[in-house]
Amino acid sequence: MHARKEHCILPRMTTTPVFDAELLRRHPQYGPRYTSYPTAPQFHEAFGERELRLHAERSNADLIPRPISLYVHVPYCFSPCFYCGCNRIITRDLQKGEFYLERLLREISMVAPLFARDREVMQVHFGGGTPNFLSPTQLGQILDSMGRHFHFSDSPTRDFSIEIDPRHVSPGDIAKLAQLGLNRASLGVQDFNPDVQQAVNRVQSIEQTLAVIDACHDSGMRSVNVDLIYGLPQQTLEGFAETLATIIKAQPGRLAIYGYAHMPSLFRAQKQISEEQLPDTEMRLALLALAVERLTGAGYQYIGMDHFALPDDDLAIAQTAGSLQRNFMGYTTHAACDLVGLGVSAISHIDESYSQNPRDLAGWEVALDEGRLPVFRGMSLDFDDTLRADIIQQLMCQAEIDIEEIERRYEIDFNSYFSGARERLAKLVEDGLVEITATHIVATSKGRYLLRIIAMCFDNYLTSPNSHGDSPRFSKAV
Repeated sequence: MHARKEHCILPRMTTTPVFDAELLRRHPQYGPRYTSYPTAPQFHEAFGERELRLHAERSNADLIPRPISLYVHVPYCFSPCFYCGCNRIITRDLQKGEFYLERLLREISMVAPLFARDREVMQVHFGGGTPNFLSPTQLGQILDSMGRHFHFSDSPTRDFSIEIDPRHVSPGDIAKLAQLGLNRASLGVQDFNPDVQQAVNRVQSIEQTLAVIDACHDSGMRSVNVDLIYGLPQQTLEGFAETLATIIKAQPGRLAIYGYAHMPSLFRAQKQISEEQLPDTEMRLALLALAVERLTGAGYQYIGMDHFALPDDDLAIAQTAGSLQRNFMGYTTHAACDLVGLGVSAISHIDESYSQNPRDLAGWEVALDEGRLPVFRGMSLDFDDTLRADIIQQLMCQAEIDIEEIERRYEIDFNSYFSGARERLAKLVEDGLVEITATHIVATSKGRYLLRIIAMCFDNYLTSPNSHGDSPRFSKAV
């Protein structure tokens, strides 16, 4: 048996983030969002079902097996949002959801036996696409199947969540979802301005959105997250200020303020967006600055990257306690789990490995119909991968690295092992983004909004000059 090296737990950082537009302007690089390290472009097809089974066995053999987190990908959407870069299928044929459900239940029954029955499921998340393309009854079937094949935790801290498109759900549906055990919801809003909504093909009224938020609160859900995007076509400071004011008044526990990543060569729907209508760099920075000002002024705590939370939300509490972590679902209080991805394109993180299901629906369906686990690529992590993943996790969640703790855990001389990273950090130290002492590397108050740039210094896969520059694989850091 072996014991997994767990991530370090650090106290909450003491630096209060400071928005410095000039610094952000000087660091416009493209880079990973670091929901994993190594990132998905490093996955390869030599990793398949055999390797997945091996890592599941190793995970069960841990001295203290980790809890389990289940992610379910529902790819269907009723209409295309032009900004979207997610894996989704546009249809209004509800029968396709029924066919998808049948195979999803089959996948659950095939995957569950890989894991010891006494391992608790602490987290379930439905993502997409539009998970509420499926009815509450269908979602209930999925939860019932997972509950029979896995061991759902009874802990009051378990996190069962769903992403919701407010245009296609009623307050009555929300009540049914809460009755199924879902206790957190994430709503896509982006921007309430009608011109912006028309430009991105997502027309969504304030009234229907607020009705869903109210329904989540009324049904007893523990937390509501709202997604907004800056950098969309036709966006103005006045319009975005109104959106922020409306959302702040509704008091969701969390907000994610994403920067729009315009990559039409990768995401075909984005070709529908006129580049002439996109805000320039100065306007993007102004929109971000506005969001930071209004949210922090309203009492929201900056978590990291693009996330904010009220002080009594689980994310803020976890960051204060030093237990905040990050995975493919973003910031989470339950990343110290084996993540099991179900459905087309879903990614798993089991033991020291990543694996991904086929990104095309047909490939996923064929694998299941042939009785195979639907794995088409992945990778096993070596010592260096695990070490750097730990460091990047610390940076993204606590904005600092405990050098002495890393040296003890991994039995290395930090400065010698990371001599290249120290050289790359020198420029960031000069710019005031990072401070380095004998025991810690810390993002300064001004560096807190550029954690991706700091983390890139430790990314061993970003070796070519273009990897730190205009790589089309990644979005802009700001």
